[in-house]
Amino acid sequence: MDPFMKSLALFLVLFNPFLMSIYLLDLIQDLDRRTFVQVLVRASAISGSVFLLFAWGGEAIFTNLLQVSFSAFLIFGGIVILLIALQMMFVGSQAIRNLRGGDPAHLSGSVAMPFMIGPGTISASVLAGKTLSMAQAAAVIVLALSLTALMLLVLKNAFDAVKARHAGLLERYIDITGRAAALLTGSIGVQMILQGLHQRL
Repeated sequence: MDPFMKSLALFLVLFNPFLMSIYLLDLIQDLDRRTFVQVLVRASAISGSVFLLFAWGGEAIFTNLLQVSFSAFLIFGGIVILLIALQMMFVGSQAIRNLRGGDPAHLSGSVAMPFMIGPGTISASVLAGKTLSMAQAAAVIVLALSLTALMLLVLKNAFDAVKARHAGLLERYIDITGRAAALLTGSIGVQMILQGLHQRL
């Protein structure tokens, strides 16, 4: 596969807009379309800036600037993801609401981190910087974020269209799907912890 398309596919798999829509369900439900778009644009801008930095600086940012090993970053990131997954499994979408503030002006940062910016996507940024030119890496990052935001907007529009007539059924489906998705997310968190420990050993 072409390195450009391979990097783009990796970002899209890591973002997983459908799974992200489960975790952002409270925003999809509560925010109007215009506010939701504003939050997505800000979150994408924050995430894109971080990804571009790591695509440019690579692992040297961890070792030379932050003075931490990448394995330590993987372990901590895995713990964060695991805690979110556990809360989603036992509490439901209300757990994610509690992790964020209620003011839309401050939601963008909490959407960007940890739902967009994470150990996996930062690793993908470093890899894109290694295998592509900086211009191509930037194009991959911008395109992946744009496609993810567009898919989330489509899912919000679909939710808004059906929630009035099938609100109860939709709520039950989303709750079950979200708790099931937490199993996968928790497994990814554990895998990151194990990968970090393996690198340390």
